[in-house]
Amino acid sequence: MKPYGILICGILAATWLTSCGTRGNKTAETDVETCFTAIDNYLTTVIGTQYSPGEICIPYHNYLAVDESDGNDIQVWGDFWVENYRVSEDTLVFVSGGNHPGKMHVKKDSAGHFSVTAFEEVGDGSTFLPTAQAIFGDKFDAFQKAYADHEEREKVRKTAIGAYVFENKLAVKVYKDYGWPAVDIPEVRK
Repeated sequence: MKPYGILICGILAATWLTSCGTRGNKTAETDVETCFTAIDNYLTTVIGTQYSPGEICIPYHNYLAVDESDGNDIQVWGDFWVENYRVSEDTLVFVSGGNHPGKMHVKKDSAGHFSVTAFEEVGDGSTFLPTAQAIFGDKFDAFQKAYADHEEREKVRKTAIGAYVFENKLAVKVYKDYGWPAVDIPEVRK
């Protein structure tokens, strides 16, 4: 697992209107399931559970590319993050989490449900660079640029947390990382 760092999450996928569907989560209001919903579910239920638990698990991502040429193997390259929080009064307090760049493989079944079937994850330490180059291939430069943009990551993180808080009607106003001042959570509607 990668150590915690600043989040990266992309709005890039927001305009994809393909078999993956529009970017978003399945909710009672929209009842839309997408390959991106499946990725969020995978990040929360598979990867998020590998970290110290919190009361809330919030996935984030920067989607770099999607290949939907094979409906049985939709490939999504990105830098995927997951964070666990606990609620303390009006604050989301960071508990644990980290990033997991790589390529998700998603399948849509005959009933129209999406699921992650495999995840090719970039390695740690000395294997990071060679595995990132192998997994991202011609998308490696875009990955490096996104991975290095700490300022943009924090903007997108803030937006993603705001959207999660709004969607789940949480009574929190700020989020806080250990040793850092609290950050206001913007009002964001999905």
